[in-house]
Amino acid sequence: MSAQILSPSLAGAEASATGTATGLLIIGASQSGVQLAISLRALGYTEHITLLGDEDHRPYQRPALSKEFLQDKVGSESLIFRSNEYWIEHNITLVKGERIESLDAQPDGSGTAMGRSGNSYRYTRLALTVGARPRLFEAPGNDLHGVVYLRNADDALKLKALAPGATDVVVIGGGFIGLEAASSLQAMGKKVTVIEYGPRLVGRAVGEETSEYFLAQHTARGLDIRIGGRIEKIIDDGQGAVRSVRLESGEEIPAQVVLIGIGVIPNTQLGEKLGLKIDNGIVVDKHAIASDGHTIVVGDVANMPNPVPGAPADERIRLESVNNAVEHAKVAAYSLMGQREAYAGIPWFWSNQANMKLQIAGLSMGFDATVKRELPEKGKFTVLYYRGGQIIAADCVNAPLDFMAVKQALAAGKNIDPYAASNPATLLKTLIA
Repeated sequence: MSAQILSPSLAGAEASATGTATGLLIIGASQSGVQLAISLRALGYTEHITLLGDEDHRPYQRPALSKEFLQDKVGSESLIFRSNEYWIEHNITLVKGERIESLDAQPDGSGTAMGRSGNSYRYTRLALTVGARPRLFEAPGNDLHGVVYLRNADDALKLKALAPGATDVVVIGGGFIGLEAASSLQAMGKKVTVIEYGPRLVGRAVGEETSEYFLAQHTARGLDIRIGGRIEKIIDDGQGAVRSVRLESGEEIPAQVVLIGIGVIPNTQLGEKLGLKIDNGIVVDKHAIASDGHTIVVGDVANMPNPVPGAPADERIRLESVNNAVEHAKVAAYSLMGQREAYAGIPWFWSNQANMKLQIAGLSMGFDATVKRELPEKGKFTVLYYRGGQIIAADCVNAPLDFMAVKQALAAGKNIDPYAASNPATLLKTLIA
């Protein structure tokens, strides 16, 4: 992938005139922004839509950046959501490389957005699908050549350019992105060390049993993983590039590339300028409507009520996943059509690391009991999470039938008997009651 491939001229699909009015302005050409536009057209929304992004690329899929794209298993064109012709045919103006710096909003939800280019964008309704940005690593040497994040296409291009010249890579952060990229880089022949500050891998997303499983599996494959690692600084090679990473213990780990993946921060800046309620994201109701009663907010930036059936009424969550971006955008599309629809389906997530495919169904927050199912000879591993005796989530590694059964049970509001489920040879779908 190159900037030229991702960013050709869009001819008639690009906005040119400042001040041109639009029915809906979607700020953020993300997965949720694209899905919102597509869903609206499918529902019969006829007003003009402007989809505006701050990257100089056509809207693209991000999950492959740390895996298949990094390893050259897929090309750039396969990442693109829709052709230029689609946007033109559906009366959607795509604006690339524009950052909105201020908003003049009216009480009825209309307003004008002012971009750093000097262009202004008048709208009748506004949607924020602005996602999140990488959390910066604060340590000496964090600006050296060879230090990279992996959130967007430009980051991926930078990492791909650096990788051929590196023999040693340090990954700071043992979350999904860090472990996916570490597995990819190891498959490319690099010596990879993962440094996780916390007490376990993927601590925000999975329970202790799943964390321990991933630690054992990755270690057995040759990844050098340091749990509870404390970094003092990134060492300069004397020419402005990375030479090594020094731990507080004094140990230096050789590295020509340092990949940082220590989480993200929701992009709430525009929400703050609009005076919207902010709390770990922009707060929305179950219909994706912000506190002003007009602005639509979708995806990673939205703090919303827990959509899982049976969840406590006051429980809120901010979900960072493709599945949520799609399903939340559909809810928002109905809201813009004047309809009120509930969040469809059960939140789910996935992560591919080496030969391990993790699928998570539901949300394990608040669990009080677990059941582990493991078939080592088949590489299958599952943890079921319960709250008050009711199944609420599952982590499934190379166990798609377990994943589908738990999704089915959660969607139907049914349970899976924990005692019977403890036998890994028993099909979970036969236990749904």
